[in-house]
Amino acid sequence: MNAQTTAGEPRQGMLFGDPLENLGAAAGYRGPIACQAAGITYRQLDYWARTGLVVPSIRMAKGSGSPRLYSFRDILVLRVVKKLLDAGVSLQQVRTAVGQLADRGVDDLASITLMSDGASVYECASTDEIVDLLEGGQGVFGIAVGRVWREVEGSLAQFPVEDQGEVIGLDQLEQRRRQKRNAS
Repeated sequence: MNAQTTAGEPRQGMLFGDPLENLGAAAGYRGPIACQAAGITYRQLDYWARTGLVVPSIRMAKGSGSPRLYSFRDILVLRVVKKLLDAGVSLQQVRTAVGQLADRGVDDLASITLMSDGASVYECASTDEIVDLLEGGQGVFGIAVGRVWREVEGSLAQFPVEDQGEVIGLDQLEQRRRQKRNAS
């Protein structure tokens, strides 16, 4: 996995543009909300953060009782990881897939489909690549990352966001989104 270090803390590499970019760089979701949106347990979240599979890019925990803050893209990666693991892909292959996605540019990621035969993960950027993979007998299932993006967006719409330690309610969040749209 490609992780960056800032002030001694591991950070998830940029995987997707944050659709809530108007919230600022310190806006994020606490662990329990990240778990609900990604469909994972808190134990999984904690293990994946401690082992570096998916680390919170907003704020790491600093001792007992300090909350981690996850960005939208972190939660998207968590959801993709869960889907891959549920399909029987090994944790080692999941780590490889997350690392490869992190290396991609942000412009074309929403159109990527991850295909797997249960042992390996293949990245397909076009319908032709998916057909070629299936004809070769290698693809068993696919994950359309753009669809997962929309699922996570829908899941997070019902939760408040935390920004610089302040919890932003849904009304405030909608107000910031409108301000951003009007400024554009």
